[in-house]
Amino acid sequence: MIRRLLVANRGEIARRVFRTCRDLGIATVAVHSDPDADALHVREADAAVRLPGSAAADTYLRADLIVEAARTSGADAIHPGYGFLSENADFARAVIAAGLTWVGPPVEAIEAMGSKIEAKALMAAAGVPVLERLDPAAVTEADLPVLVKASAGGGGRGMRVVEDLASLAAEIELASVEAASAFGDPTVFCERYIPAGHHVEVQVLADGHGTIWAVGERECSIQRRHQKIVEEAPSPLVERIDGMRAAVFDAARAAVSAVGYVGAGTVELLADDEGRFYFLEMNTRLQVEHPVTEATTGLDLVALQILVAEGGRLPATPPPTSGHAIEVRLYAEDPAQDWLPQTGTVERFEVPGVDAEFAGPVAPHRDGCAAAAIRLDTGVTSGTVVGVHYDPMLAKLIAWAPNRHSAARRLTAALRGTRIHGLKTNRDLLVRIAEDPAFLAGDTDTAFLGVHDLAALAAPLADDRTRRLSAVAATVALAADNRARAGVASGLPSGWRNVPSQPQHKAFDVPSGSGDTERIDVRYRFTADGLKVESDDRIELVTAAVDRVVLRCDGVEHGFDVARYDGLVCVDSPLGAVDLVPVDRFPDPATQVTAGSLLAPMPGAIIRMAVAVGDRVERGQPILWLEAMKMQHQINAPADGVVAELHVEVGRQVELGTVLAVVKEQEEP
Repeated sequence: MIRRLLVANRGEIARRVFRTCRDLGIATVAVHSDPDADALHVREADAAVRLPGSAAADTYLRADLIVEAARTSGADAIHPGYGFLSENADFARAVIAAGLTWVGPPVEAIEAMGSKIEAKALMAAAGVPVLERLDPAAVTEADLPVLVKASAGGGGRGMRVVEDLASLAAEIELASVEAASAFGDPTVFCERYIPAGHHVEVQVLADGHGTIWAVGERECSIQRRHQKIVEEAPSPLVERIDGMRAAVFDAARAAVSAVGYVGAGTVELLADDEGRFYFLEMNTRLQVEHPVTEATTGLDLVALQILVAEGGRLPATPPPTSGHAIEVRLYAEDPAQDWLPQTGTVERFEVPGVDAEFAGPVAPHRDGCAAAAIRLDTGVTSGTVVGVHYDPMLAKLIAWAPNRHSAARRLTAALRGTRIHGLKTNRDLLVRIAEDPAFLAGDTDTAFLGVHDLAALAAPLADDRTRRLSAVAATVALAADNRARAGVASGLPSGWRNVPSQPQHKAFDVPSGSGDTERIDVRYRFTADGLKVESDDRIELVTAAVDRVVLRCDGVEHGFDVARYDGLVCVDSPLGAVDLVPVDRFPDPATQVTAGSLLAPMPGAIIRMAVAVGDRVERGQPILWLEAMKMQHQINAPADGVVAELHVEVGRQVELGTVLAVVKEQEEP
């Protein structure tokens, strides 16, 4: 029996495993890097061990340090979570050699599935349909488009779509560098690319006594940068094609048998609209999206992992599924800027109406009827700092309901009510996806974000009118705050005059959704008759406080919650969330930068340059590539012009806000 378990992971992954351990009465041990010293998973564990350093390569990817942490803390078992070393056969071997219980599959199974190249050959021999592997050196025009993939990992890292033979070599090199950084193995291969396929996967479980479960399937087709952002169970594709579920379950069980698999895993498949499918890979671990399976089956997959690791038996057959579950991943990123990750402090993080955290099933039964419910899995809270060393995922929201349409409605309600202050996120994009008619119809494939106008999907939920009203609400709240700080006891609002005067003025910069900002100027007076906003006499002030303002516009009242931080005002309302940056009336000249300057959007390392001084460039043209969070980020020209200055070179580490280059606009001839 496992008595004390160390989780070789961080954030929401570690918290998820700890949640089950508490239910089972198992003591928990956390490991943490220096940036994670005060993280939620560290606070919740019964004991914690420091892994000195910041980068994953120095901490969470150090198998020797983690095994030693287990010995030091008295742990008798290690759970790898998902990510980092979870699919590393050498790590599993080291855990077992240390006399610890490994909560994962056999080393041989990890090795067999660890190389996508070898795994495909093994699956083909077992009768599982596969896409032909292409030798990168032998790819021809007839093979295009092709997908370059890392052999040793997933999550979109080391993956490139190539449609032009001339760019194949360069893309292979970039993919190889990214794969080496993320997984320690630069091996890549090519396969035929299916632009509009369906990513379908089967949750499998097997014990050491010969029982194999195909628990249920999930569809994870909506992806960005080949990483999933929306997952659901059951799959809409499988639901509508007769016989497909039985076929994919048979293939999944064949894959499990072929490698003598024991534990929880996932068989990933790529399917077309007719239901033909092909083996992609087998993840020898729990998946990020496992909560949708838990929500539709009532299972605790982590508890079953522990049961199997202790030598227990699974029942003969898995439970039936019920209802529908949809999961979305909330990322600190800007979809409008090529999914650029964001760093900084999460000033506020609140999700309304959460029924359960890290627990399944999420579906409560009220008065004998199944009611829609929300589950939240997260590793952040208000005050958490999102750095550059790890994945920028903030949380997963999982909605369960008796049917798919109800689950989508419950999910969008929770997303719209979520308050995330301090960082740009993909929240508005997720709302628009879940409300999109094509999504609601189950018309989802891997090309979804490519054919459904990403710019429109990524646009803020708050329209121009909402941004204007939010700026007025922020202005009124700031005036109320100034009055409160001044200790004025009168009931008159700040700025009131009993004689006509020049209007007061407050300006804000507001992200427009296209990567640019717009300036909103609020010119107003407080009179005996109330608030008067220049150029918009339809706005009336109903109530004003430092954190809550109610405005009446065209006879309809709208409430705005206002939160103030250093250099940022966040306004939340049912009309949409708006982030406002107050414009300083007297800006410090030292903070000004040359027009056309291209600034580093995050700390990272320069890995490739695309231009030289004197080159003519167009807006959006690549200037250089920056590596951060184990991903390569393309930095583009801010405008048409000429590269006048370059301040960096390959290999240099840069900080947030570093001037990378200066592009001067072309003068008219």
